Amino acid sequence: MDTVLRVLCVDDNRDAADSLSALLTIAGFTVHTCYSGHAAIAVLDEFCPEVCILDLMMPGMDGLELSRRIRAWSAGRHIPLVAVTALSDEAARRTTSQHGFDLHLTKPFDPDQLAALVVDIVILRGCS
Repeated sequence: MDTVLRVLCVDDNRDAADSLSALLTIAGFTVHTCYSGHAAIAVLDEFCPEVCILDLMMPGMDGLELSRRIRAWSAGRHIPLVAVTALSDEAARRTTSQHGFDLHLTKPFDPDQLAALVVDIVILRGCS
């Protein structure tokens, strides 16, 4: 059984995506970074992410549409989805919740906080 959590990190801002991916890699996770929703869809079958961290405001395919497609791809398996966005109002939080996101983090967020949340997911995965 694979014990390293596979995290898909999707953000059209390459610096933000690469920085977050580097942090999660240092924390011991296997990370695949994509810079668009379409690129993320293309790697789902091969990478099989166990957690997805998605920027909401991307051109082409936004994070809401990407979350819908990931949920359809997962065929009933629960893959935690983390929204990262500059939108912090209650309406944005309600929207991400309605689209199946498990967490809503507002940019800029503390990368250590996100790494800790991913660790919590690992712990919960081990308890189920």
